[in-house]
Amino acid sequence: MFSLSELAPLNQHQSQSKLLKPWWEVFMDYLVVLMLMTSVLACTEQLSRDRVVCVASDPPVTANTSHRNLNVAPTPSSKPPTDIPLNISPNLQPTARGRRTHLVYQQYVYISQVCYHEALPLCSRFFPYMALLQSLVLVASGSFWLHFPHTSSRIEQFLAILAKCCESPWTSQALSNAARQENIQERKDEERRPHHASFATPPSPCPSTVSCNSTVSSVSLDSRVHLPSSKPSVLADSPRQVISLDKSDGEQARALFERVRKFRPLAFHVYLAQTIFKLLMGTLIVSYTIPLLSSFSFSHTCHPEEQLLVGYATFECIHVLSSLLRKLLVAYLTLLGLYGLLNFYTLCWILHSSLRQYSFHSLKDLCSLRDVPDLRNDLAFLIHMLDQYDPLLAQRLSVFLSPVSESRLLEESLERRWGEEKLHAMTAVDADGCSRLQLVALPRLPPALFTLSQLQVLKLELITDARFTAQVANMTSLRELHLYHCTAAVDPSALAVLQERLEVLHLTFTHASEIPSWVFSLRSLHELHLSGRLSSEGGVGRSWALGSLRQLRHLRVLVIRGMLQRIPGELYEVAGSLVRLEVYNEGTRLLVLTGLKRVVDLTELHLQDCQLERLPSALLALTNLHTLNLQHNNLRTLEELLSLAHLRRLSCLRLAYNRVLALPASVGVLRGLELLDLSNNQLQSLPPALFTLRCLRRLLLAGNLLEELPADVKALKLLSELDLSGNRLESLPAELFSNCLELRTLNVAHNSLSVLPRGIAALSQLCRLDLRSNSLEELPAELGCCSGLPGGGLLVENWLFLSLPPHVRDFLSHSCAPTGAYSESHSRPESDSFPYFSPTQWSFFSALESQI
Repeated sequence: MFSLSELAPLNQHQSQSKLLKPWWEVFMDYLVVLMLMTSVLACTEQLSRDRVVCVASDPPVTANTSHRNLNVAPTPSSKPPTDIPLNISPNLQPTARGRRTHLVYQQYVYISQVCYHEALPLCSRFFPYMALLQSLVLVASGSFWLHFPHTSSRIEQFLAILAKCCESPWTSQALSNAARQENIQERKDEERRPHHASFATPPSPCPSTVSCNSTVSSVSLDSRVHLPSSKPSVLADSPRQVISLDKSDGEQARALFERVRKFRPLAFHVYLAQTIFKLLMGTLIVSYTIPLLSSFSFSHTCHPEEQLLVGYATFECIHVLSSLLRKLLVAYLTLLGLYGLLNFYTLCWILHSSLRQYSFHSLKDLCSLRDVPDLRNDLAFLIHMLDQYDPLLAQRLSVFLSPVSESRLLEESLERRWGEEKLHAMTAVDADGCSRLQLVALPRLPPALFTLSQLQVLKLELITDARFTAQVANMTSLRELHLYHCTAAVDPSALAVLQERLEVLHLTFTHASEIPSWVFSLRSLHELHLSGRLSSEGGVGRSWALGSLRQLRHLRVLVIRGMLQRIPGELYEVAGSLVRLEVYNEGTRLLVLTGLKRVVDLTELHLQDCQLERLPSALLALTNLHTLNLQHNNLRTLEELLSLAHLRRLSCLRLAYNRVLALPASVGVLRGLELLDLSNNQLQSLPPALFTLRCLRRLLLAGNLLEELPADVKALKLLSELDLSGNRLESLPAELFSNCLELRTLNVAHNSLSVLPRGIAALSQLCRLDLRSNSLEELPAELGCCSGLPGGGLLVENWLFLSLPPHVRDFLSHSCAPTGAYSESHSRPESDSFPYFSPTQWSFFSALESQI
């Protein structure tokens, strides 16, 4: 037995499937049911009452060679045949009338069965069964497209979405608003008409069928939707009511948006094939059934082959159900003809209608739903089928396809989930004291964002539909904007505000076509950071993909992270203001650098990861250059350093992460150099000319092949930072500690030092000393004279630190607040250096050492 709960889903599916059945499909279903009932009735009658009655019609047959009398009169004990009419009176001797056959009852039964199979045509015997089989085939083909495995699941999904759309409060709200606006518009139109026209045509309480049906449906589906009265006076005077949805309704409606837009069923071709099959099936049945009408006869002549058994050669037989079967066949053919005409009409409707496209013409007449998009492909076909059942259902579904409705729903959802309080809680203050807010992966900008008047830095990442409206004027403190794969649109009124206030802009994109055009009209912009593919295809001679920078009159910093093949010549348009240019080329070779000659006011130039093999000759024109950064290139020789002699303002030269084998003596011409970074090259020695740079304060030589440090280093009296880590040094010259008294940072980690000179006591300003990974066996007690090392300035292995006298360890373990520019470097030691311990802990280690 099946429970009601198990049968409920089947009934529910059948009730939902009828939404996709137009009137002709319903009519054909009824016709098929009637044909099925007709065939069942014929089968029932044939199984219960179908027979023939036969009577002998010729003289008896005699056989001379037989000793059996074939014409035997029935005996009194014999049962008279029921098929021969008798007129017997109970008081009189029976008188025979008609033809005397001399057959017994069993012989009549026998001959009736024989003549039923030999005299009756096939249609009279098998028509009911053929009609039943044909009806079952038509029943199965009538709903094949609804149950076909490739379409049934998707159609069920569509019906579920449609049910959710009809039940959603958002649909009721949108349609009621549309109906309200239409009623107001109709009222205004009636007021403009002449007064006499109002008497000729009384105003209708329901201005349009669409509006009236929408209003009624809205009230029936959601009691929370309050519609205004249908009276025109009330409509004109009543204020617009704002109907709000709770959070669950908004999320449910948003999910329905995505499901409807992604739905792509494949039912059109299946339905077309089904219609053609039903039409061909009906035509075939009619073609071979109509000629069979003449075969249904009441009387038949039978010539059985068993003449010796019954004694007669010819029998006259009647078919009892011939008249009834003929009438049932006529009724069946009539129903089948109507069925074929409906299929022909369906096929004409399919071929002459644009079922692969659907346009909501009726809804576009409403002023608030004119943006409903046209549908295509199989989704449009399903809407056509739905429209034949009930146009109002298609109208309710169209609300979810309206960009305006979607926009309103998104705004309402964003207002609830990203309110002003939540945005304030997400705002952080960085080290520079600027308030920052980062929004990631939102459908659009929350309206509450434009109320943050104190926000200074805004970061937007992966926002699909970001738009700055006139409300951006409320963000009076906004100065910096980050757009990470976010193509933002700006209204004209908002653009004027950004042009006056925005100073820093960071853009991250995939192709240059994603850069908004309004970016190059920000006349107050000071810094522009571009990260993405900027070079246009077609070789070196082609221009880059951005275009003119003429309107960026105040641009001072331009940072490009892309794959340029040439320095764009368009930089001359901002040559008067640009002071810093940074190019991070991501391993793409920068072939043409002549564009640098036009930007003569540059003070900082960074060309990193550009695959440069020599110093560019275009650097000669940059006489105001202070900083030159050529890290992460393929520089092998620095012979061109001599050409930089006239760059008298050059104070910072970074050449790290190249392949420089030797430092030429021409380095001595850079008299004003204060920072020289040659880290991670292949230097094996240092020329004496290097130590003639009297202004040098920071010398970075880490990651080379140096085996000794020349004693000439004593000439660098202003040296405050020396990095020799990652080399092959075995000793340090004593002159380093006796002359370079300004040294504050000394890094000699990862070398082969065996002893540390005791002259280190002269470095009273030393704040950071890294001795890790060397061959030291002990540390000099003079480290206690370096007053800047306490508080984590000494980086060394733990066991080596214990070799110091206890009072030195206590002194070095004393924590003090770092001062000056090296405060950031006074961090806690790494895992392989000694950790920070309190004085009590160091006293314990001292006592332990004394016991040992």
